[in-house]
Amino acid sequence: MLLDTPICDFGWKAPDFTLQDIDGNRFSMREQLGDKGLLIAFICNHCPYVQRIAERLAQDTDLLMAEGINVLAVMSNDYQSVPADSPEKMKVFAKKYGFNFPYLVDEEQLVGQAYGAICTPDFFGLNCQGELQYRGRLDDAGMGQHSGRVAELINAMRMIAETGVGPKEQHPSMGCSIKWRDTM
Repeated sequence: MLLDTPICDFGWKAPDFTLQDIDGNRFSMREQLGDKGLLIAFICNHCPYVQRIAERLAQDTDLLMAEGINVLAVMSNDYQSVPADSPEKMKVFAKKYGFNFPYLVDEEQLVGQAYGAICTPDFFGLNCQGELQYRGRLDDAGMGQHSGRVAELINAMRMIAETGVGPKEQHPSMGCSIKWRDTM
């Protein structure tokens, strides 16, 4: 099911979490919250929207990380019902697209719930106080279009790093719904 992210709730205080990456290393949101902010991307492997932006996401996040802006990706889908999103497949997906950020498994789906993640991709741009300042899309490129794009996520994260606040005008990200367990 195709969904759009809601409008940014400026100043929303992001809850801390600790999750493991696909190699079993633990990462805490608070420890990754640097003095230039933190980007948290809810993504998965099977979503065609994530697949279409994965190369650009890897390139854009490499630029942000080189500028001192930390990045975490969280996979909150129920991979028991969507085996393509299993931790083993996450490792393959991350390698295929050259992800240099930690790709974390939200096994209990508690982080996705706490953040109100709606779809994949769903981007949360936090300032150094852990306050939400961006909840928009990666860029303005249409499906299959890559040249001449406006890198909205990069621009927003740079603004947050510099000023602590994000752009007032933001366009929602669009993607596949998070696959919640039936007990949710």
